[in-house]
Amino acid sequence: MNREGEKISVAILARNEQDSIGRVIEGVQPVADEVLVIDGNSTDSTVEAAESAGAKVYADQGRGKGDGIRKAIEVAGGDVIVFMDADGSHEPGDIPRMVAPIIAGEADLVVGSRWTGGSDELGGDVGMFIRSTGSSFITLVINYRWDVRLTDVENGFRAIARDVARSIDLVEHGFTIEQEMVMKCLKGGYKVTEVPTHEYRRQAGSSDLAVWRVLHKFAWNLVKNLVR
Repeated sequence: MNREGEKISVAILARNEQDSIGRVIEGVQPVADEVLVIDGNSTDSTVEAAESAGAKVYADQGRGKGDGIRKAIEVAGGDVIVFMDADGSHEPGDIPRMVAPIIAGEADLVVGSRWTGGSDELGGDVGMFIRSTGSSFITLVINYRWDVRLTDVENGFRAIARDVARSIDLVEHGFTIEQEMVMKCLKGGYKVTEVPTHEYRRQAGSSDLAVWRVLHKFAWNLVKNLVR
């Protein structure tokens, strides 16, 4: 189905990103019909900065990134939803290429690939090594299970048709929702593809994700979606 003329909502997931959120919103405004900020109980001035920059701000229930993604799916007014982080690591200029396959009716979910577009984050210390190795293993398993050739199922920079997002019953609360989204789309017979996108180092602050503490959650999420 060709989706030409459909509207784009960009959902920015944020928690304590007051120093970067304004620049991110300004960067996506030229390529979005609607800019949403989903706030995960920030204790700084993230909400005020986002509202001042012109975004619609919604609060999630504070249970993790997955909770924020579900909130965005619930409130988005656009026909295609783009998810991105609030730390400035994603390039707004990549959004038109990301949504193009969905608008053309060639894909239902498009993930930005850091392996083909480059990343300033996936390397340099033990944590990043664990992150990149784990992501590669999960991607390999998914590729063989569903006979696809993806490279980066964990990247949070992605676009999905809103009606598809609402049909796949996402339940994960944490970062595991990103691999859950890919697997449930593939299980549902939806088309998943990638475009190269570059990941920059965050503009300010620090990440809350300690990969070694949540590895078991990624593994369990992979197993249960493979066998169900």
